Amino acid sequence: MGPPAKKLYQQVVAAIDEAIASGRYKPGQRLPAERDLAEEFGVSRPTVREAMLALEIRGIVEARHGSGVYVTDQPVAEAVPQELDIGPFELTEARALFEGETAALAATIISDEQLEQLENILKAMVEENAGEYNGELADRAFHVGIAEATRNSAIVTVVEDLWDMRYRSPLCRHMLERARQVGVKPRIDEHRVLLDALTARDPQRARQAMREHLHRVIDAILAATELEAVERARDEVAARRTEFARRRAI
Repeated sequence: MGPPAKKLYQQVVAAIDEAIASGRYKPGQRLPAERDLAEEFGVSRPTVREAMLALEIRGIVEARHGSGVYVTDQPVAEAVPQELDIGPFELTEARALFEGETAALAATIISDEQLEQLENILKAMVEENAGEYNGELADRAFHVGIAEATRNSAIVTVVEDLWDMRYRSPLCRHMLERARQVGVKPRIDEHRVLLDALTARDPQRARQAMREHLHRVIDAILAATELEAVERARDEVAARRTEFARRRAI
C-alpha cells in the first residue's frame, strides 16, 4: 500500500506552496479570490478556506482587511504539520453522521433522570452564552450526555473524542476562534428541539434534529469566517473601545 492520499485542503495548500516557490505568486502579491481558487482546483469554498487558514497558521499568507489574502514578504515553505490534519467542516460532518445515530439510539432508552439532567445542562448553556466564553463546557456536556444515554461506553468515547478534536487540531481551533470573534455561540433553540425529540422518545425526530443542528453549525462557521465579517467585528470592537476611553476621559 502507498501513502494515504492527501486531504483536499492539503492538496490546495501544496499547490499554492508550489506556485509560491515557482514565482507564480510573489511575496506581497494578492492571491486569487476564494471563489476563483475553488474553481481552479475543483474543490468547494470551505476546502479553500481551510487551506487559507492552514497557510495563515504557518505564516505563508496573511489576511488584510477589505483587501484579500496576500503572500507574506518572507514565506517559508514547509510540510503541513500532521496536527493540522482535521478541519472543522470535515469534523462537523463526521459528528453529524455519528451523533445523529447516537441521538436516535438514545431516544429509545433514555431515562427520565437523564432527560432532567439534559434540561439542567440546557439551562447552564443559556447562562454560559450570557457570560464570558469559557470553553463551551455546557455544550460539550449536553452532547456527551446524549451519548451516555445510549448506555454504550464505546459511543461515549467516540463522541468525547470527536468533540475534543476541535481543540487538538490548530486548524480547527483557529477557525472556531474566528467564529467566536463574530459572536457564534451554541444555539439554544436547536438544542431545545433536540431535547424535545428525546423527551418524546422519537428516534427519527432525534436523528433529524441532531443532523440539522450540526449542519447549521457548518453554515454558521462558514458565514462567520468570511474575512470581511471577522474584520468588521474587530473594527466594531476597536470603535467601542475608543468610545469608552473617550467617555472615561470626560
